[in-house]
Amino acid sequence: MKKKLVAMLMAIMLVLSLAACGKKSRDDVVGSLSNQMEKMNGYKADATLTINNGNDPQKYEVVIWHKKPSYYRVQLKNAKSDQNQIILRNKEGVFVLTPALNKSYRFQSDWPSNSSQPYLPESLVNDLVQDKNATFKSTKLGYVFETKTNYTNRQLLPTQEITFNKKGLTPQSVKLLDTDKNVVLNVKFDKVQYNAKFDNDAFDVKKNMTSARLSVPTSTNNNESDLLVTLYPNYLMKGVTLEDQQEVKTDNGVQVILSYKGAKKSFTLIEEKAKISESGTTMEISGEPVDLGKTVGALSDKMITWSYGGTDFTIVSKSLTQSELIQVAQSVGDTGTK
Repeated sequence: MKKKLVAMLMAIMLVLSLAACGKKSRDDVVGSLSNQMEKMNGYKADATLTINNGNDPQKYEVVIWHKKPSYYRVQLKNAKSDQNQIILRNKEGVFVLTPALNKSYRFQSDWPSNSSQPYLPESLVNDLVQDKNATFKSTKLGYVFETKTNYTNRQLLPTQEITFNKKGLTPQSVKLLDTDKNVVLNVKFDKVQYNAKFDNDAFDVKKNMTSARLSVPTSTNNNESDLLVTLYPNYLMKGVTLEDQQEVKTDNGVQVILSYKGAKKSFTLIEEKAKISESGTTMEISGEPVDLGKTVGALSDKMITWSYGGTDFTIVSKSLTQSELIQVAQSVGDTGTK
């Protein structure tokens, strides 16, 4: 009887041991992800980025290329607004291309290593490595992590939920959550190919601008509409209101200047019709490229600039933080309030 009991206990222990071997811990998965990032020589990925801004979510197609050690190409495209931009990093620096305006901007920047990017797999893995308190669960189809963010506006989006496929450990989705756990931005990876091959000129500025210009609609190329439609920010700090609005005639047309003031916070929003560059020259920009969701802007200490829908925007402020500059910029045109 005693021998049978011992045998039964040993059998149960063996079953439990085998079951435990089949389960991967958080550290196991993070270790495997880190190892995969180190061994690969680059990747190509297609994703869909959705911004939830009220009742009208905005969707963007994102094509991501990375060639080690530091070459990047990220194309963001919104079919509805004809918005199409490319972020390039090569040996010459960091560039933001706006094909519709035939303009490119060069940044002296450490992008993308200076902050997290929700569409770069290695950036997501790095966030997991950095956050030792990240939660982890295993589902039938993937590994789900909830971790702190390291984005420029992380005060507004402090948390992210990252899911990796069990097969191949490729990213499946990224959800950026606000302080109330609402999903503000959602990246769904449709295809990820590690160790992809690239042409020699895949990250060349002129090659990318030329090919991207061919896909720009004729109406956008011709810039048929010179009418400037004034847009207003939907987000304002407490106590801040629109105090003054002026139209100023310049050599390039009309410039609208909106002055917002409050007891502690104030800023000026400048809008003017964007002009298509005939020469296609590259301009030097001070600051860092920042993803505004619908477009890519240039962020410095007291100013943020961007182009969208054929209009150039600039916000200048001595009192707004960089996070507040981003939040106001992201809200311009989203059911704007005066």
